[in-house]
Amino acid sequence: METNNATAPIEFDDFMKVDMRVGTVLTCELNPKAKKPAYILTIDFGELGVKTSSAQVTQNYTTEDLVGKQVVAVVNFPVKRIAGIVSEVLVLGAYSAAQDVVLLQPTLTVENGSRVG
Repeated sequence: METNNATAPIEFDDFMKVDMRVGTVLTCELNPKAKKPAYILTIDFGELGVKTSSAQVTQNYTTEDLVGKQVVAVVNFPVKRIAGIVSEVLVLGAYSAAQDVVLLQPTLTVENGSRVG
């Protein structure tokens, strides 16, 4: 059975392997080495610590918008070097043809490090 623009089905156990957590953005700065405009974010994940990420979300967010904002990120992907920085987590967003990338975030403030699932 083919689904519209979806990938092949996965098992629930596979989904549970993806560790998504909520964190609060502490700092945000433009990455001058990025080919496509991107921010370098430092994010507080509570007991998991402070992690760094590269995020291409400059279309909808300023550096001031992001500091203090809670975001959702995958925290158990391998560390990746992107445009001169070590990206430790993948910040999640929805791709919109009209809005570019819109960040996923909780509708109410939760504790940093809270698991999403």
